[in-house]
Amino acid sequence: MTFRARHLLGIEHLSPEDIRTVLDLAESYVSLNRRTIKHSDALAGMTQINMFFEPSTRTQASFELAGKRLGADVMNMGVAQSSVKKGETLIDTALTLNAMHPDLLVVRHPASGAAELLAQKVNCAVINAGDGRHEHPTQALLDALTIRRKKGRIQRLTIAICGDIAHSRVARSNLILLGKMENRVRLIAPPTLMPAGAADLGCEVYHDMREGLRDADVVMMLRLQKERMDGGFIPSEREYYHRYGLDAEKLKLARPDAIVMHPGPMNRGVEIDGELADDINRSVIQEQVEMGVAVRMACLDLLARNLRADRGRQAAGEMA
Repeated sequence: MTFRARHLLGIEHLSPEDIRTVLDLAESYVSLNRRTIKHSDALAGMTQINMFFEPSTRTQASFELAGKRLGADVMNMGVAQSSVKKGETLIDTALTLNAMHPDLLVVRHPASGAAELLAQKVNCAVINAGDGRHEHPTQALLDALTIRRKKGRIQRLTIAICGDIAHSRVARSNLILLGKMENRVRLIAPPTLMPAGAADLGCEVYHDMREGLRDADVVMMLRLQKERMDGGFIPSEREYYHRYGLDAEKLKLARPDAIVMHPGPMNRGVEIDGELADDINRSVIQEQVEMGVAVRMACLDLLARNLRADRGRQAAGEMA
């Protein structure tokens, strides 16, 4: 396998070969997860700590399940009850965790760059589960796996990403990954939710949703991230849905076999019509959840292999 990274902090540092390696291994874990006995010993004897500084249901549960199915000892660190709430710095937290000798550290943090800072301070593999507005690499990888399984490929597709682009780490990671795989990516959002310089990122920018959806193979909707908004970015949710919410009428402009995606959680009637979200012929939202466990298993497995190899070389060097 070509995957040689010690940490997974973002998509930016992955090559197309790295991405294919993750997706190919994840395919085997999709099969495992559909069996009656869903267990592997790939992480047997290893300790995984999930540390989430932001609320999460899907991502944290997915990483916990992934680690346990691979045989790891998994601990969820409750930040609300931790010393962080008492004023401890992130570096002090990293040093404390490092003293516990974990093997895998999964981190979600509201500050961009937090995962990278932790990676510099601990002697284990770090996976970024979302840092501020920066990146959410495993979400982009699970989206890629979902697309590849539904479309038969992950290259040369027209993919429309619509919604709150400005505050979305999901949009950034997907834009980077899909660009590396030679896709045509369109960003669709009102001017207030489109980051400055978006057109310089190798994508097409649209403020008219109907124009942006035309002949798209994949339509990826994004959540309005109100917790990151400090002003009036939209006139009202009703007006936003009218112009940028996905419904059956707007979807007709995409290709007849276009699939609909959403990273969740969804605001039905704001970003997407509820019936469309549940349409088993067009929506792959539940498949995204399933692929999330398999992709995170693949990432944990690959990082664990590299960690063991590094420790083996270090031990051999010390003996020499």
